[in-house]
Amino acid sequence: MKKILAAAILTVAATAGTASAGGAPGTVGVGGEIELSGLGGLSVNYDAGRFHVGGFIGLNDPNGPSNTSIEVGGRFFYHVASTATADFSLGGGLGIRNIGDQAVGIPDNGSQTDVYLEPSFQIRAFILPNVALSFTGGISIGVGDDKTVTLTSDLVGTAGVHYYF
Repeated sequence: MKKILAAAILTVAATAGTASAGGAPGTVGVGGEIELSGLGGLSVNYDAGRFHVGGFIGLNDPNGPSNTSIEVGGRFFYHVASTATADFSLGGGLGIRNIGDQAVGIPDNGSQTDVYLEPSFQIRAFILPNVALSFTGGISIGVGDDKTVTLTSDLVGTAGVHYYF
């Protein structure tokens, strides 16, 4: 995960330049975000004014053979309330993780595909006119090969950062 966040920070730093204020219609944010399920990676957001949409792609290759995972996902948030420097949104996301053959030595065991549906809320705070921190909370429902529901007495939440152009 540290590799993903480092890559996101480097991407933002490499593309820095004059930008218009984030949160305005037609702006695009580049950065990194983690979903409630733990999936995440480099992400892009498009702000359309009353809502924003985004997607991410991530790659994780822990030690061991045949366990590389590819993660992709998308999200949609409708802005319920907005100010000049923040917004509160309701929406959700969809995340998909494909993991290579986990049972080494068993022929034709296949890969594992996890799908997560995440109804959630998001708060974005623009700490600079073109830099937003996002905080997301909600539930994550695993379907596909991973049939889990993450519901605890604690709030499940994550964060992200985006640089808007």
